[in-house]
Amino acid sequence: MKLENNLDTDDIRGLVWRLAIPSMLAQFVSVLYSIVDRMYIGNIEGIGEAALAGVGVCGPIVTLLTSFAFLVGVGGAPLMSIRLGEKNERAASQILANCFLMLLVISVILTAVSLLLRNKLLWWFGAGEGTFGYAQQYITIYLCGTVFALMTTGMNQFIICQGFAKIGMKAVVLGAVTNIILDPVFIFVFRMGVRGAAIATVISQVASCSFVLWFLFGKRPPIRITFQGYDRHVMKRVMQIGLTPFVIIALDNVLVISLNTVIQRMGGPGQGDTLLTCATIVQSFMLIVTMPLGGITSGTQTILGYNYGARRPDRIWRAEKWIVCLGLAFTTVMFLIAQVVPEIFVRLFTQNEEYVRLSVWAIRIYTLGVIPLAVQYTIVDGFTGMGISPVAMGLSLWRKAVFLAGVFLIPRWFGITNIFYTETLSDFLGPAVSTVTFALLFRRIVGDPGEKTDAKTEACIYK
Repeated sequence: MKLENNLDTDDIRGLVWRLAIPSMLAQFVSVLYSIVDRMYIGNIEGIGEAALAGVGVCGPIVTLLTSFAFLVGVGGAPLMSIRLGEKNERAASQILANCFLMLLVISVILTAVSLLLRNKLLWWFGAGEGTFGYAQQYITIYLCGTVFALMTTGMNQFIICQGFAKIGMKAVVLGAVTNIILDPVFIFVFRMGVRGAAIATVISQVASCSFVLWFLFGKRPPIRITFQGYDRHVMKRVMQIGLTPFVIIALDNVLVISLNTVIQRMGGPGQGDTLLTCATIVQSFMLIVTMPLGGITSGTQTILGYNYGARRPDRIWRAEKWIVCLGLAFTTVMFLIAQVVPEIFVRLFTQNEEYVRLSVWAIRIYTLGVIPLAVQYTIVDGFTGMGISPVAMGLSLWRKAVFLAGVFLIPRWFGITNIFYTETLSDFLGPAVSTVTFALLFRRIVGDPGEKTDAKTEACIYK
């Protein structure tokens, strides 16, 4: 059976490139799900700015739902990589079977609960009188596709962790291209507005989900989905590992919600709505930075997990070096784009000169610290990929605590407009602490290059 990538013998630099680039591109294309929706919605004649703010309020709800896919997908995929590194295909197959069942059950429950609570969620997450109607239209339809969205995101991790990064990318590209084609049709041709954007998104998720499941039930991957070996201990271990990315993403929602709520309340009906629309545009730009960066670091987790299970610290060290170099190159390019030509991006959403001016300024401020983010993501996702979730969790929580403190303190001391400096503050202080932690712990956990890990280190995997 021919694999795209042999995690056992292929050159590490080549592996990092072949796994990171498709995953990065897949995440970049995935951003188009929200970017394209917001771009078309922002240009709806007469209601564009208000509708864009309404969809921006839905963003944290969508991300919160997605975090459950990472709870299972990123919880199970590193474990599966470790088992494959140990040459234990039976255990790897059991992990995949349990994760499939978990995702299916969780997504059905989430669909029912979120539909019942959707109005309260929108008010809690920062909707105002002028934006609630648009937010409700979008989220009601979007929630009907929760099963497909979670299955696509969660199960795609098990395609990538088996070395099929290009297949994983194709699954995401299929959905994104479908969404790009259908958005203008439903929004403008059928004159469905915000509802049309949501319908196009759900259809695209169905397409991606069908492709992912077709591959994982097929004959090509070494480990395929089966309906046996269900074990609550396996599920518990998956949840323990997945808790870190789940909490990280869930807390990202808390941060965005806090940001939106403070903007709405301290800015008042006039300035608050304007700043909220600008914040939606700024957050859309940050997705172009953070999601592809996350693709680089999460897409290469399988290299770290596999070689941790195989007890090959030499390959782990080389992989980390190339991952951080690739991440730094990407964030440097995005920093230059953010500082030099942000107006091009902003005008995709609005032609209102007041919104353009404020959003351009906010993007430049918000992205001052994006280069160090490459270090933060490499270290946190590296520890997660090897099953060392407590360290990853602590480092991520520190950065988010800095952001949350900035949200509440900066507007009181320096005015509501300067709230955008919160991201810059956390993007410098977070990586600084992560770098010190890495220097103190990584060698002790993984071992020196060229050495074998001892039994004590190996036992960390199973704690």
